[in-house]
Amino acid sequence: MPKGYWVSVYRTISDPEKLAAYNKLAGPAVKAAGGRTFVRGGRVAAHDAGIAERTVLVEFDSFEQAVAARESAAYQEALVALSDGVERDFRVVEGID
Repeated sequence: MPKGYWVSVYRTISDPEKLAAYNKLAGPAVKAAGGRTFVRGGRVAAHDAGIAERTVLVEFDSFEQAVAARESAAYQEALVALSDGVERDFRVVEGID
């Protein structure tokens, strides 16, 4: 069964305090939903239309699990804390077998 992934690229971070509040809630929400964070920040070499900004990659055992984690009450609470503190491109994608 293909795994599911969250791929998030932050275009701008306008409120670092909101991002910190989000991180405090999102980390436990992701872990409780079975997610494993492989990338969170760090160095980026952007190419083509890419943006060298904060990038996050989280793996789940399935696409369905990744979607359910995004919709969970705990993660929704994290999103409320984040509100308009960032502009990001967030995707849930299915891996390949």
